[in-house]
Amino acid sequence: MSAVLPYWRLSSFYFFYFALLGAIAPFMALYFDHLGFSAARIGELIAIPMLMRCLAPSLWAWLADRSQKRLAIVRLGAICTLLSFSLIFFSQSFAWLALIMVLHAFFWHAILAQFEVITLAHLGAQSERYSQLRLWGSVGFMLVVIGFGYLFDQVGLAYYPWAILAVMSGIVLSSFWVPARPEPLVTQAITGNNSTAAARATSIKPVVIFLLGVALMQLSHGPYYTFLTIYLIDLNYSRAMIGWLWALGVLAEIGLFVIMPWLLRHIRLKHIIIISLLLAALRWWLLGFYADSLLVLLFIQVLHAATFGSFHAAAIHFVQRHFAAHKQGQGQGLYVSFSGIGGALGALYAGYTWQTLGAGITFALASAVALLAAVLLLFGLAGIENAQSKLSKDSNL
Repeated sequence: MSAVLPYWRLSSFYFFYFALLGAIAPFMALYFDHLGFSAARIGELIAIPMLMRCLAPSLWAWLADRSQKRLAIVRLGAICTLLSFSLIFFSQSFAWLALIMVLHAFFWHAILAQFEVITLAHLGAQSERYSQLRLWGSVGFMLVVIGFGYLFDQVGLAYYPWAILAVMSGIVLSSFWVPARPEPLVTQAITGNNSTAAARATSIKPVVIFLLGVALMQLSHGPYYTFLTIYLIDLNYSRAMIGWLWALGVLAEIGLFVIMPWLLRHIRLKHIIIISLLLAALRWWLLGFYADSLLVLLFIQVLHAATFGSFHAAAIHFVQRHFAAHKQGQGQGLYVSFSGIGGALGALYAGYTWQTLGAGITFALASAVALLAAVLLLFGLAGIENAQSKLSKDSNL
């Protein structure tokens, strides 16, 4: 008999974890701009957490898979994230801020990949319900970007570090509310009853192509996560309006998560991922050249449902299907790490091209990268699904 799903305990963690992302993505670059750093320096600072995202998840995943103490690692990472960021009150020089970005990101990126494994373990055979839990992360993100937009319009950015620490405290508290799950149930839940799971887990080519696509997708997001708020301020949008625009994207993402179980039943994972990449290419092109129109900007933000929502949900399921039960932590860690590689390169190139070539060219390059990723997965994965389908039929003979 399966245990009752601790829906609200799992959801609360996603709420605070992605609330922190909502506090960082739209406002961190703006805070660094408030401190007087140039676009290139801002790009470098924003790239540091992305770079740590390349390294930290795999290291923590290796430790988690060996120790099977995933929840303890999540709690340790949450506490150390809070303590590391607290160092910001000692100095705000470039070197000191760079150190803070290294430390807090190293621990923050220890968290999510392992928590995804915990969540999928609790879900067991109900893995299609993942999106129903994950949507609360989007709710947290949305509430923070709206609330912080109004807050900083009223009190300014001097209080930004305190606001960040408040959200980090929520992550710590929620991590201690999440119940542990016995490891045998984790193995059973993830392995499932399909004999082709092991065959998929040993197939390297689709995993490599998928991870390259992940890196390129996140690279294309570099200008968006680094400079969107500054860009929209330059286009004379208020901070409160910018908060609502960020929230609109996440609201669309929530809607996508609601219908994701239906999409997974009717559309192949590969097709969901490729469509998400094509819509990303369209989104960045429009953002680079038509963001001065509010109607177009509203449409651009609605596309966040695809460029993040459907892509991320499909990616989580891809990893679950292509990694064996005892390698789930490393699979999720690789997904986060390659996201970090792309994100770091995206933030770096955005910082330099923004300063030298301008916003339009920077977003046009992002559009080209997303299109390249779509082509890579479209042709790179061709034939693999057919081979897997044949292997599945053979296993039933």
